[in-house]
Amino acid sequence: MSAAQPSSLRPLSLLWLGGVGLRLTILAVPPVLAVIISDLALSGTEVGILNAIPVSLFALIAVPGSLLIARVGAVKALVVGLLIASVGSALRGFAIDAMTLFAATAVMAAGVAVMQPALPPLVRQWVPRRIGFATAVYTNGLLCGEIFPVVLAVLVVPLLGGGWRASLELWSVASAAIALVVFLARPSGEGVSVQHRRWMPDWRDPLLWKVGLVASANNQLYFCTNAFLPGLLLQTGHTELIQPALSALNLGQLPGSILLMVAASRLERRRWPLILCGVLGLLAVVGVATTTSLWGIVCAAALVGFTCAVGLTLVLTLPALLVAPDDVPRKSAGMFTIGYGIAMLISIVSGMVWDITGNAAFAFVPIGLAVIPMVVLPLAIDFRTQRS
Repeated sequence: MSAAQPSSLRPLSLLWLGGVGLRLTILAVPPVLAVIISDLALSGTEVGILNAIPVSLFALIAVPGSLLIARVGAVKALVVGLLIASVGSALRGFAIDAMTLFAATAVMAAGVAVMQPALPPLVRQWVPRRIGFATAVYTNGLLCGEIFPVVLAVLVVPLLGGGWRASLELWSVASAAIALVVFLARPSGEGVSVQHRRWMPDWRDPLLWKVGLVASANNQLYFCTNAFLPGLLLQTGHTELIQPALSALNLGQLPGSILLMVAASRLERRRWPLILCGVLGLLAVVGVATTTSLWGIVCAAALVGFTCAVGLTLVLTLPALLVAPDDVPRKSAGMFTIGYGIAMLISIVSGMVWDITGNAAFAFVPIGLAVIPMVVLPLAIDFRTQRS
């Protein structure tokens, strides 16, 4: 694949920053989750609900986000979403109990939910001839947005006095800064401010449900592992493994992201990469749930991250590759609604299984079962043609 042309550098850079903003405030929680659990006395079910709130809002707000794109354009929708996410993340730092934490998390997640349907149409508008590569670029930003709060926690949290509240405030400032940069540096010219007439997903479309179910398998694998891995290690008395495991999970995404940036054109429109991601995801879940040695948990968590990064990038290319340009926002919104809606249910079910059994390892049973659609459904998707 050839290097990006100079004229593409600005939109690609902004797509990368937009990707960072998609996850920066969400992944600020896992590194300090053990402290939050102790400070606010959260139960396993409440941990599951805390994890389910973002994915549920991603599902509920995706279609209104598509409507916002139709009204004001994808760039303004992205900026609005970043600002809402910043405010919500800042409010989380003032939570006094589980309910106020849930409410602030809902505001933050609503902002992210508005952003998500905006990026696929921006890929189509800004880099129409390199959809796979541009998607890999913004997915790389998304992954970096997941990695920065986790990996930098070991430096940031002590500098902020060891408190989880100041840490959440810091990442809210970063989200607002990204909004400002995107708004001021957005490209100008023909095709950049495309308005999309159709915004409601076609819920009768079989392709939408197939893609949405594959997306749900990948989404819940990543979010639920981040949510329940700290609790599992806390329960088993291996709190010293929480930071290495979460770092491995999120850093493990980088090789997958780089692989897709290099080979996107050769892997897009193929069934076998998605199926392989599902198989590796199942193996990784078993490893995470059953291993407590340092290298065992690090390798299993890194495998989760790698497979989720590859799977996410491949799934995100599908709306732009398989449907007409005007349908990309609503197809993306429908995919997010289905994908994150099911992921929300899996998170709650996993938390309930943890409470019922008293064993956090059993929270990973629903997670593993929910990966199966990623193994099966790609066989039923026609990757060859783009519909008009």
